[in-house]
Amino acid sequence: MFERRIVMTALLALAPTAIAAGLLAWFGGFAPKVLWTVLLCVAVGAFTATYVLHGQLIYPLRTLSNLVTALREEDYSLRGRRTSRADALGDLMAEINQLSLLMESRKLEAVEASALLRAVLAQIDAAIFTFDDRGELRLVNMAGQRLLALPAERLIGRSPDAIGLASLLADDAPRTIDRAFPGGSGRWDVRRSSFRERGVPHRMLMISDITRVLREEEAEAWRRIVRVLGHELNNSLAPIKSIASSLERLVARTELPDDWRDDLSRGMRVIGTRTDALTRFTGAYAQLARLPDPRRSDVRIAELARRVAALESRVPIETAGPDIVVHADPDQLEQLLINLVKNAADASLDSRGSVRVRWRKEDGAVVLAVEDEGRGVSGTANLFVPFFTTKPDGSGIGLYLSRQIAEAHGGTLTLENRADAVGAVATLRI
Repeated sequence: MFERRIVMTALLALAPTAIAAGLLAWFGGFAPKVLWTVLLCVAVGAFTATYVLHGQLIYPLRTLSNLVTALREEDYSLRGRRTSRADALGDLMAEINQLSLLMESRKLEAVEASALLRAVLAQIDAAIFTFDDRGELRLVNMAGQRLLALPAERLIGRSPDAIGLASLLADDAPRTIDRAFPGGSGRWDVRRSSFRERGVPHRMLMISDITRVLREEEAEAWRRIVRVLGHELNNSLAPIKSIASSLERLVARTELPDDWRDDLSRGMRVIGTRTDALTRFTGAYAQLARLPDPRRSDVRIAELARRVAALESRVPIETAGPDIVVHADPDQLEQLLINLVKNAADASLDSRGSVRVRWRKEDGAVVLAVEDEGRGVSGTANLFVPFFTTKPDGSGIGLYLSRQIAEAHGGTLTLENRADAVGAVATLRI
């Protein structure tokens, strides 16, 4: 239709000229031979003009159509010629050529990115599966093939039910499972996510074996426990054994010295002291292992602070702050504050200073600070390490347990030297 309109438009444009020439030849008194010659020249000229116009318009448009078709079919190797002319068709041809170059570059980048992604997926230990909107498997890495003990050719295109993964794709499926797959059994971490590719929703399933990691962490935890227990037991049992041997030799003598009762009494006191220390240590260990989840209720910070301050009579305790209510476990929060106030009081005893407990609201959180007037802390690296203590009779569990309580409430606990005066400040943010 377009080509026919071009021809008809050219013929209509030449029609007035042909009619004028015919009328001039017919009424001009020319001979019939001249008349037919003129008409023939006019007809040939009209045909030639129409043919040239047809070629000038149709062939470039067909070239452009072929280029667009190649772009649609993702063939970016074709280029249009004669793009240097300063006309509309030349400009359009040049733009399509530039578009082909750009799309060819983008396609190469996409292919390289896809190759890189597949190479990375092949090296990942976690099994990865992606399913399209019809529920058919579209991608599986090497770990996934090993997990299901099937090659990718036998997995691609199959449904989750067919490969035994439907229960893991459910939104309410557990995050951690104990399960036996064809390629292995153990404890697995399961993660689910969704994404879109070309506007089509896809789902991704990632299954990671955490059995080995858990075993390594468990073994390392046991090694730490054994080291701590062995160190503390040796520190307590060695002097007990030495004193017990001395007392045994003392009572075995035929003639007892005059002060044997005093020696026996001192030895028994040392044994009792070390036994008490060992009892405190094991009790602290049990307390650390029994920390329950918080049972939250409304807690007034002012009442809590005054109640804890009343328990400490060695140094003056000052409390100050607005009436704030937090949703927390009252027993755990009280235990945390007792530990902080006790530590602050211990630090302030030598300097005969006081302790201040202050609280405020800040950026949607409650900040509670316990300030002392002691010597400050010499280093903060080991303050929250379990069983690390600088006190002769300390268990090394108070600060660690306090931080555990703070983190269980979604908060933080820090201990640092004061910037405005001598001493340290413990800051709780919940």
